[in-house]
Amino acid sequence: MNDTNLYFPLRASTSPDRLSDVVYDGIVGLIARGDLIINSRLPSETDLSDRFAVSRTVVREALGRLREDGVIVSRQGSGSYVTRKPDMAVLRFAQVGSLADVQRCFEFRAGHEAAAAVLAAEKWQDEDLQRMKDALDLLEKCLLNGTVGIEEDRLFHEAVAQATRNQYYISIQVSLASHIATGMNITRQLSLMRTPERLRSVQQEHDAIFEAIRQRDQSGAGRAMQQHILNARQRMFEGV
Repeated sequence: MNDTNLYFPLRASTSPDRLSDVVYDGIVGLIARGDLIINSRLPSETDLSDRFAVSRTVVREALGRLREDGVIVSRQGSGSYVTRKPDMAVLRFAQVGSLADVQRCFEFRAGHEAAAAVLAAEKWQDEDLQRMKDALDLLEKCLLNGTVGIEEDRLFHEAVAQATRNQYYISIQVSLASHIATGMNITRQLSLMRTPERLRSVQQEHDAIFEAIRQRDQSGAGRAMQQHILNARQRMFEGV
């Protein structure tokens, strides 16, 4: 392994609270490019600190998030090891410095949208159900046509928010639209590169959310939405 491949330059203007995100993205890039392979040991915290020109505290924060995302694992007294190899495509579909933020958005959505689904199952009216069904039909067409379907996916999730009949859920969903779309773009683009069965499983997750809401199964709707978003988060770092 060429040591120079382990250097990921930081911009001088990078703010302190963003340094760990840049280190996070840099390590993901090293793994995706094959500079660090599955089961290989990451350089020490001191080495990473020197190479990225950041403090060990910043490195630890980045490594902690990579562990949460299942990309690396720590072994007592031995260091950190690569456990998953994201596809290079994830770097093409994400802006530099954005991967950590995308994962944070998934974390927030898993709680927020699950709560919205619970309330939607209680509050929906006929027009809300129709909006969700229309969005699902559009997503099905995307699946059959092999198109990405970012807008259609967004419409479904916004329809769930609208079904809450609560302006706070609706306004938050709309205000986060651009951030949500970034994550959807990555995961849906990657899904197009995978098997038809994987594409179908994503659509089935949407169907499960809709059906639980339609049946006014509040706990089931919350679980289905949370699992869908957590699955999307994990799919971002699956190999193709």
